Amino acid sequence: MLYYLSQLSGDLSVLNLFRYLTFRAGGAILTALLVAFLIGPGVIRWLKRKQKEGQPIRAEGPESHLLTKKGTPTMGGMMILIGCLVSTLLWADLGNGFVWAVLLVTLSYGLLGMADDLLKVTKRNTKGVPGKVKLLVQFGVGAIATAWIVRLSDPAIADGLSIPFFKTVMLHLGLFYIPFGMFVMVGASNAVNLTDGLDGLATVPVMIAAGVFALIAYFVGSAVYSNYLGIHYVPGTGELAVFLAALIGACLGFLWFNAPPAMVFMGDTGSLALGGALGAVAVATRHEIVLAITGGLFVLETVSVIVQVASFKLTGKRVFRMAPLHHHFEKKGWAEPTIVIRFWIIATILAIVGLSTLKLR
Repeated sequence: MLYYLSQLSGDLSVLNLFRYLTFRAGGAILTALLVAFLIGPGVIRWLKRKQKEGQPIRAEGPESHLLTKKGTPTMGGMMILIGCLVSTLLWADLGNGFVWAVLLVTLSYGLLGMADDLLKVTKRNTKGVPGKVKLLVQFGVGAIATAWIVRLSDPAIADGLSIPFFKTVMLHLGLFYIPFGMFVMVGASNAVNLTDGLDGLATVPVMIAAGVFALIAYFVGSAVYSNYLGIHYVPGTGELAVFLAALIGACLGFLWFNAPPAMVFMGDTGSLALGGALGAVAVATRHEIVLAITGGLFVLETVSVIVQVASFKLTGKRVFRMAPLHHHFEKKGWAEPTIVIRFWIIATILAIVGLSTLKLR
């Protein structure tokens, strides 16, 4: 909304600032952070009134959770969604289709997660929305968003998959690109959801990945920078840097209340939305493989679940003491802050590797 003030810059030159992505991205971070700070206490009080016993805790999970996390309300992801939405609408160019396509995925997945959290809280179990229904909705929204992104893109790259470490190599998937884009969004969404098991564990890696992709969106959306770096130019995607900045600010605000010991959990409301947002941005910028590198922590957590299930079904034995991976280390006796901080370090290293692919071409 504020972007359109730049059109009045002829009368007041200071309004020229609103043309610049960097200025609006900075404003988006601060606005989303402020919104999350302001609404946080009220949201937590409301959730506590509605959720007398808080989020249901898995009986088969780590024993310590029954003591330390019992009674903590969930659905705190509402703070992130509201902060991100308000800030994006305020600072982004609302005439940019990529922004709306990514918002579609973020809000739709967030509402799906909210329905899941509500069922868990009201029925007092950890099942929520049936898995098949959840996947159907996720794939449906992913298909619409991917088709929309393809329509917005230059036909020369509309169905293309960029290959890291190679300058001009792009694999054209043709009709398979839409299913591929759906898979990226759904996979990223559920991977973040699996990672969200300890206080702050998913939030900070999401912010790190969002920061990397804010830079990627800025470079990919610029003809000058994309040419210099030897990456494909995707006109219009630079505006996603503002959305991602808003996402980072909202996550920072939420983290204030989610820091150990957490006053509120983000729940599926936040985790499904955050993962979907990262997946949608990766598809829009044509850096899907880089997301797998930058978000390698989420991939690792997902693979640990797949390996655990496959091993138990085939051999009757478990590879890990418990899956996802962070619970394995809890079972080994690691303190929660130790696991969280070490996983943050891993996420940072992987983000640096992912970012380096922009120049190592």
